[in-house]
Amino acid sequence: MFRQLLRAKLHRVTVTDANLAYEGSLTVDEELIREAGLQCYELVMVSNLNNGERFETYVIPGPAGSGTIALNGPAARKGLIGDLLIIFCYAFYNEEEAQEHSPTIVLVDHNNRMVSKRQPSQWDMDIHEGNLRISTTGTRR
Repeated sequence: MFRQLLRAKLHRVTVTDANLAYEGSLTVDEELIREAGLQCYELVMVSNLNNGERFETYVIPGPAGSGTIALNGPAARKGLIGDLLIIFCYAFYNEEEAQEHSPTIVLVDHNNRMVSKRQPSQWDMDIHEGNLRISTTGTRR
């Protein structure tokens, strides 16, 4: 059996552009793509924190170091410049891989510059900026 788990996440990136006339996709600063371990044209799930929209698209590179996060084509209707997004990428893992897996989580500042990158273990993961901790002894708030 295979399980689909979070592989990488760009957390709270800010939309810098929206281009309805473009063919489609999501332009992401090439440095962020590299830090998250994403691949150009890879499928991603995008969640807009401002309006609750969720959609799938693929990633294309923007200029490295630019902080670019651009909604292109139909995705341009899913958000506005200044909206905060979470970009998720999932992968399939067999049972053994799933037990050892830790996703890559990239946190950015208000200019979409990486401020930290982490790979939390499955049994010691801070969720929602420390409001919930999962541990081998159970869940506490």
